[in-house]
Amino acid sequence: MSDALIFDCDGTLADTMPAHYRAWQDVLRPHDVVFTEERFYALGGFPTRVIARMLCEEARRPFDVEEVVRAKEEGFLVQIDAIVPIVKVVDIARAGRGVCPMAVASGGRRAIVERTLRQIGVLDWFGAVVTAEDTIRHKPDPDIFLEAARRLAVNPSDCTVYEDTDVGLEAARRAGMRAVDVRAL
Repeated sequence: MSDALIFDCDGTLADTMPAHYRAWQDVLRPHDVVFTEERFYALGGFPTRVIARMLCEEARRPFDVEEVVRAKEEGFLVQIDAIVPIVKVVDIARAGRGVCPMAVASGGRRAIVERTLRQIGVLDWFGAVVTAEDTIRHKPDPDIFLEAARRLAVNPSDCTVYEDTDVGLEAARRAGMRAVDVRAL
């Protein structure tokens, strides 16, 4: 086992991605913005606000990005009771609990990430929860993982990151950390 374990949240610890996609579809429909499922998964790991800005710019019609972010997050939260853990990954975290320092590093907003972790019963397992509000640059930049290592007081090279997206895996590599693609577990 590594000196420290860092986990992404959405799609890694919690099976949230279908709920996030449904929330995006609901909020974008009135704006006539097409956001395919393939593109949604390709943008996994990017913060909601970044995706909303990108879609607004591409649509070439103005809409209130902050309102879209708020509505999308509300649309996700109405589905939170149906969110379940991804057992194979949660089992890894369970094995590390109390054995090594552990953190969550997510591109999501703190309120959503903490509600998700609470829903699957693991919020209190982690010494740090780092979210989109905690760094200026986001995945694939390494900042979120480096901040998690800093908060755990461990060297980045002593960390193993569990991720479900290509941009997250790239961010872990850029941070000098070992990366495990949970899609292969």
